[in-house]
Amino acid sequence: MLWLIRLAALSAAIAIAAGAFGAHRFAGKEADWLRTGGFYQLVHAVAVLALARSAASAPLWTLLGGSALFAATLYAMAFGAPRWLGAVTPVGGAVMIAAWLWIAWSAR
Repeated sequence: MLWLIRLAALSAAIAIAAGAFGAHRFAGKEADWLRTGGFYQLVHAVAVLALARSAASAPLWTLLGGSALFAATLYAMAFGAPRWLGAVTPVGGAVMIAAWLWIAWSAR
């Protein structure tokens, strides 16, 4: 469980750094990608931290992974990666949705 907490905290730190970097270094869609990725990553990192003591650790890992995939593709495009990565971003979103549904199911 400590690894999950450490990764969630690291994820939150990366999200804040990405948002700050986007606000001060970029303009236009690159800044929007960094803000959007940072927002989703931060929200989900905090959610994982809040739920880390629960018995449902597998869906939390899924939530953290989905938010990382979602944000990483946006960050990569902001820094010049090929735009086709934008087709991968919704996969991370779908994984986050699935993780939230899994958490809801686990709480039944």
